[in-house]
Amino acid sequence: MKRLPTLVLVLGLAGCGGGNMQDLQTFVAETGKDMQGKIEPLPEVKVYEPFSYNAFDLPDPFKPRKLSTGGGGGMQPDFNRPKEPLESFSLETLKMVGMLSKQGVIHAVIKTPDNAIYHVKKGNYAGQNFGLITQITDSEVSLREIVQDSAGDWSERTSALILQE
Repeated sequence: MKRLPTLVLVLGLAGCGGGNMQDLQTFVAETGKDMQGKIEPLPEVKVYEPFSYNAFDLPDPFKPRKLSTGGGGGMQPDFNRPKEPLESFSLETLKMVGMLSKQGVIHAVIKTPDNAIYHVKKGNYAGQNFGLITQITDSEVSLREIVQDSAGDWSERTSALILQE
């Protein structure tokens, strides 16, 4: 009984050993003819051209810069004049609620956030940015404000209070 497994193993190996594998060898040879790998040529290497950096006098964009103060030259508001009551309110909180005429002078009726009513005319000031009233019409009050930018320079801008109905 001990010889039976050995006999089966020897017969199995003998069957693998010598056969005619000519058809397998022909198949592999014919199939491999067309299977040649195609490698594309390497790209042409460009010659390195060094870059000359000539912007040493320009400010570095990665470092914070300090704004230079302009000193407020040119136009400036009059700091010595007495403040008017409407200059303690921001322009956005003031509302034009009407318009009237007294002795031929047109006045606008302005309402403050604390529900106080003021009559103003051309030449009065309103708002916290030195807003001078330049014109009063039926529907709006035009103002010329003097504001200071971050560099310290003063500039003019126009604003308006529109009639609230």
